[in-house]
This record gives sequence, structure tokens and C-alpha cells, in this order.
Amino acid sequence: MEEKFLKIKEIVEKELSQADHDMDHVMRVYNLSLKLAENEKVDLDVLKAAALLHDIARVKEDSDYTGSADHAVLGAEMALPILKNLGFPEEKIRKIQDCISSHRYRTGNEPKSMEAKILFDADKLDSLGAIGIARAFAWVGRNNAKIYSEEDVGEYIKSNLGGQKAGKIQDKTKHSPQAEFETKLKFLQEKLYTPKAKEVCKEKTEFVKNFLDTLEKEIKGGIE
Repeated sequence: MEEKFLKIKEIVEKELSQADHDMDHVMRVYNLSLKLAENEKVDLDVLKAAALLHDIARVKEDSDYTGSADHAVLGAEMALPILKNLGFPEEKIRKIQDCISSHRYRTGNEPKSMEAKILFDADKLDSLGAIGIARAFAWVGRNNAKIYSEEDVGEYIKSNLGGQKAGKIQDKTKHSPQAEFETKLKFLQEKLYTPKAKEVCKEKTEFVKNFLDTLEKEIKGGIE
């Protein structure tokens, strides 16, 4: 990794020391982004910097109890002085900021450039598959949430997601991996942009569904 990206990584590590989204997630998204970028015409400087910086404002959002903070928007703002200090040209800075501000699932700011689409896809893929399951239950532990819940999806959306399928979770203790899958994860494939990501997403989604089906069966006392 070039020195300028190592410096960005060091800055982000300090910012994320108290965040749910840790540096391991950032580096997985970074590596996934590079994989998705293979055979695509992209500015790797833009993509690498954006991937490293995309969650830099997570702590600010997590500590804002009003629920109004958006780490994607704040992250784009925080990236500006960092990139300037490292000598990135203004045009690249704007592109990096656009990638960061449009990477979030729960936002109306859709990615436009190929770099932004790749970052969006890579970030979403990290919530699925085996790593997605591991992250889901780590989140359950941190937030005293449920490992399993049986509730009508429509009612849950009304009661804990502000009436919107992709709404912000209002009470984390009522959330569960099943609720996350039924309201968000199983719809990710249709939200992705790159063909390679869509293909990977299909396989990862099926893996999570099979796991959750087995979990439900075991919780209800089912055995083979």
C-alpha cells in the first residue's frame, strides 16, 4: 500500500477505535472494492481513498442520539482536510467525497460514478455470507438485541423502523438477524450495480437464508 494510503488508514483507525464498524470491516471493503474493480475502467486512487474513508464518521453517527447524523454525509466532510493535507488534486477529492456520501444503503443519494458504485457494492457484500452472519451476531451482543425474533414483518417495520423498510432502527434491543434479513439483506441484490457483485450477492444471500432457516428450526426444537 502506498504511503498516502497508509496515512489515511492510520487516521481512520484512530477515528474508528470506538465504532461498531471497525477497521477490519474497512479493510474487507477495501479489498472487495479492488476485486470488483478488476477489468473496470476506474481511478484506483479515488477508489482506494474512498474505501478507506467511507466509514470514518461512524463514531459521530453512533454517538448522536438524535438520530439525525448521517455518517456518509459527515464522512465526506471529514475526508476533505485529510485529502487536502495529503496533496490530492481537487477533482479527485470531489470524486472521493461523492463515493463516500453515496455509499450508504439508507440514503437517497445514489452512486453515479463507477468508483462510487463499486464502493457501494463492496460495502453491501460485507453484510452477507459467513462474515455477514458473524457481524450480525457480534452486533446482537453489543446491543443486547435478539438472536431470534418471530414477528410480522409489516408490523415490525411500523413499530421499529419508522414505517419504512429501510428505516433507521429505533430500538436496537428489538432488532434481530432475522429482522435485518427480512427488511434489508434479502433485497440487496436488486440494489447492487456491478454484475460481479450481483453474482456474488446471490450466493451469499442464499447462504444466510439457509443459516437463518436452520436457526429457526433449532430454536423451535426441530431436529433431523
